Amino acid sequence: MSARQSRASGGAQSSLILARRSTRRLSGEAFMEPADLLPPFIELAGASVPHRIVDIGARHISGEPVYAPLLRGGEATIVGFEPDEGAVEELNARKNPGDVYLPHAVGDGGRHTLHICAARDMTSLLKPNPAAMEMFHGFPVWSEVVATQEIDTVRLDDVAETEGATFLELDVQGAELMILQNAVERLRRAYVLHIEVEFLPLYEGQPLFSEIELFLRSQGYVLHRFTPMMSRVLKPLMLGNNVFAGMSQIVWSDAIFVRDFMRLDLLADDELIGVAQIAHDCYRSADLALRLLTEHDRRSGRNLARAYMFGLRHRAPREAAAVP
Repeated sequence: MSARQSRASGGAQSSLILARRSTRRLSGEAFMEPADLLPPFIELAGASVPHRIVDIGARHISGEPVYAPLLRGGEATIVGFEPDEGAVEELNARKNPGDVYLPHAVGDGGRHTLHICAARDMTSLLKPNPAAMEMFHGFPVWSEVVATQEIDTVRLDDVAETEGATFLELDVQGAELMILQNAVERLRRAYVLHIEVEFLPLYEGQPLFSEIELFLRSQGYVLHRFTPMMSRVLKPLMLGNNVFAGMSQIVWSDAIFVRDFMRLDLLADDELIGVAQIAHDCYRSADLALRLLTEHDRRSGRNLARAYMFGLRHRAPREAAAVP
């Protein structure tokens, strides 16, 4: 399930989208507290690199994307994909210089059936799986297919604007693996991937997290964290008459993948800085950032890691910088 496509009609559907958005797009506030207390990476380490962000499913309902700190640094541009042409016009009308939004559905380059659901954020190239949807309150209604549309897709590797991408964000309702398998060239140079994954087959034939992780492992990535794990109450139990309440059953999460930090010999100097910058600015992963900077300094003779540690100790509040 996603909150990144478009607003659904009806009170219950809108409530679903807003509930998802509060954890989906504002995940920095949800699981990285106290994120706002840490200075930007460039202020601590004294280094940065340009970033090219690819956002697949680029319409934002509210709040900031997780990569917003990179945009504030002034060295990042966005290539956004949103098949809704009206949404693309709106995005291009208020974009920053250097950004581009394209009216394409991303996939394997073939023609597919788009299943438009009652809750538009559940719209997918895959057909909803009734057996899974029936396990949870609200899902059978929200996932009802109200229309279908034949659409052409593009391969990420074939879109020239995505060349040099450093950060990929995918929220595409079951088509994640299809997109990644047709983006092998882009994966060779990307630093960090932010991907919504499911642990149950909400859609028919949907590759789950385990399959995505195996593929990305073969491409030189490792799982860094989930942001956060999202659960729903299994029927027939309901908590507080709240269809959005979670309990024990994990359903989906955003998974963050980074270049394999156990094989830093495969990363160039600018890649070390780039991954460290995203780790700090977007996820407050100071331990990963420090490890990468330490390797960078070993090669270059610079003192970025020392400056970074000094900044964490002395410029960030004590509770935000748990560095010994």
